[in-house]
Amino acid sequence: MKKAIKIITNVLAWTVLILALLVTIMVFSSSRNNGVSNLFGMIPMTVESDSMLPTFAQGDLIICKQVDDLNALKENDIITFWTIIDGKKVKNTHRIVEIVNTDGVQSFITRGDNNAIDDEIPVYAGDLIGKWTDVRLAGVGKAVNFLRTKTGFFICILLPMALFFLFELYKFIVTLIEVKRPAAEPALDEEEIKRRAIEEYLAQQKQNEAAAKAAEPAADTAEKAAEKATDTAEKAAETVTETAEKAAEKATETAEKAAETAADTAEKAAEKATDTAEKAAETVTETAEKAAETVTETAEKAAETVTETAEKAAETVTEAAEKAVEKATETAEKAAETVTETAEKAADKPENT
Repeated sequence: MKKAIKIITNVLAWTVLILALLVTIMVFSSSRNNGVSNLFGMIPMTVESDSMLPTFAQGDLIICKQVDDLNALKENDIITFWTIIDGKKVKNTHRIVEIVNTDGVQSFITRGDNNAIDDEIPVYAGDLIGKWTDVRLAGVGKAVNFLRTKTGFFICILLPMALFFLFELYKFIVTLIEVKRPAAEPALDEEEIKRRAIEEYLAQQKQNEAAAKAAEPAADTAEKAAEKATDTAEKAAETVTETAEKAAEKATETAEKAAETAADTAEKAAEKATDTAEKAAETVTETAEKAAETVTETAEKAAETVTETAEKAAETVTEAAEKAVEKATETAEKAAETVTETAEKAADKPENT
């Protein structure tokens, strides 16, 4: 199955490659030959109209052959030639209906099988491209036209060619890896496999027996070590017990001594505190007496000062009041005089009027 797939893949790859090369040649040759492709004298042409129905239709691909001898052409041959249609020079493929010789110059009258009248312009030797070889590929012309575009050339030619070369490179790398890979060991038969399995089992059994024998001295040593460890642990426990008892006795003695010392220290501290409190009470009493004396003296001085200040203020108020009365009296007298004068003047004015 794998071989069949590989063969099919190779055939498709080479087919695409050959087709790509042919189309590439067609494109480049048509660009050099004024838009006409030529493959070893064969000219592939795409039918652009239905003027030749039912012989071939628009979109068909026809194969024409280059004409080397004009005398070989005869009526009913189908030729491809250059002509003028709507003011443009285009390729056309029609049937020869008449051959005309005028003063030694040969020309051809053509007509499409689907047309009712002959073409207006006769075909001369310089206009002739080729003769149809009766080969027609229905609908292939559209594909060829697409391949001649940049998009079609990239998708159908460049891309498949790139994939083809990548595939071949992959095959080449795989081949190199297989060549460098060391040869595999030959497959063992069933008997050989059984024999090797038995040998491995026996060897494993021998290893287990040897391990068991080697483990026996280790077990004895472990038992002895365990016994020694037990004795050592018992002795260590006894030692720890004795040490703990001694430590407890020492701790009791130390605690009793510490309690006695603490009691003595507390009594001494109490005596000192009592003495200090008595001294502090005496100091506070003396300080309070002195403060009371100072406050009394200060109050007496303040009372004297207030009394003096009040007396002076009373004197000042009395003087100010007397002066104010005098000024008020003077002002009243002056006002009375002014009123009297004003009244007299007011009394004199009517008389003068």
